[in-house]
Amino acid sequence: MAGTGDQRVFGKRTPQHVLILASGERVRHMVIRPWMTAAAICFIAIFTIGYLAATTYLVLRDDLIGAAMARQARIQHDYEDRISALRAQLDRITSRQLLDQQVVEQKVEKLLEQQNALFSRHGKLGDLMERAEEQGLTVDTPKPVNAFQAPAKEKQAGLTGGLKAIDRLLSADTHSAAQSSASAFAPTGESVADRADRVFSRVTLSLKAIEQEQFARIHGLTADADRKAQAMAAIMRRTGVDLPAQDQAATDGNSKNGLGGPFVEPIGVNAFDASLDRLDLALTRLDTVRQTAKELPFSNPAPGRDITSPFGNRIDPFLGRLALHAGIDFQADVGASVRATGSGKVTAAGYSGGYGNMVEIDHGQGITTRFGHLSGILVSVGDQVEAGQIIGRAGSTGRSTGPHIHYEVRRNGDAIDPMRFLNAGLKLTTYM
Repeated sequence: MAGTGDQRVFGKRTPQHVLILASGERVRHMVIRPWMTAAAICFIAIFTIGYLAATTYLVLRDDLIGAAMARQARIQHDYEDRISALRAQLDRITSRQLLDQQVVEQKVEKLLEQQNALFSRHGKLGDLMERAEEQGLTVDTPKPVNAFQAPAKEKQAGLTGGLKAIDRLLSADTHSAAQSSASAFAPTGESVADRADRVFSRVTLSLKAIEQEQFARIHGLTADADRKAQAMAAIMRRTGVDLPAQDQAATDGNSKNGLGGPFVEPIGVNAFDASLDRLDLALTRLDTVRQTAKELPFSNPAPGRDITSPFGNRIDPFLGRLALHAGIDFQADVGASVRATGSGKVTAAGYSGGYGNMVEIDHGQGITTRFGHLSGILVSVGDQVEAGQIIGRAGSTGRSTGPHIHYEVRRNGDAIDPMRFLNAGLKLTTYM
């Protein structure tokens, strides 16, 4: 047992650690407790771990940054390679598009030449078509017989669509060209050039179809004009009419003048112009024949009236013996209209012996017509009359037994049967 102030400790006493701090005359001491030691150890351990972690981070950070930079460099390099490849592809596409564009422009120029030629031909053909319509010619366009021919509406639609497609091809910019060329690698395998060829083929077929229709129409009109001219000339020649020398040779296929020599193709004349020349010649020939038919006495002086006395020998009503009746008589009342049977010039208009009041018309080619026993005369000498024009009124003047129309046709002063001209006129009516 210890004295007063002594401490009694049961068991082993834990030794204390004292930390003495001296500064000059001052001395301080501090007892280091176990918890303080544990705290210091923990702090040192945490500091050491933090230091090691920071050192490790600093060491590994350079590696991470280097790896990230290397990865970024690889990505950038790949991107640049991709850009270079795309630029090279774009250059190839642009070059190809330029080549295609040149081809397209050449084809468009050719198509425009064909189209302008067709428009020019249409202008030349227009005048001839008007002349053909005036001549009463109509020709149905032949039905399509091959791949080049199609109905007009379909051809027009194909031509319009083709021209629009050409316009789109020509107005395409580089970007659209790249897209179009890129589509060439699509599964369809159709490139810009292939598509252009398809468009141009469609337009070319349409133009050729129009051209063939023009040729067919020209040939049809020419054949129709030749057929009518030949038919009319044949009818007129049977009456003894002399056609103009040029028309006679054309309709007969020969000429009185000697012609010959080896056949040589014309110089500087294309097929279309040659066909237009043939059509123009055929229309001119038909017009000449028709004009001749209008000038000569092929009409009826009293349409719808009966013939009471024909041409030829008959018993004279006044003498009772055989005599030549130089014309034909039409039944008519006094005052009925008497019409000119062809165009010509009035050479006589007045009283003339047995004819009574008479009108004589000169039609050319030595052919004249006479209208006798008129009750009234409506023309004068020197007048130009047309076929069907009223020139007088029926009557019974002169050597006549009653009102009627006496009509004569004379060639070079000799009387011929007017029925030859009247019958020919009936046939010619179908071609006039």
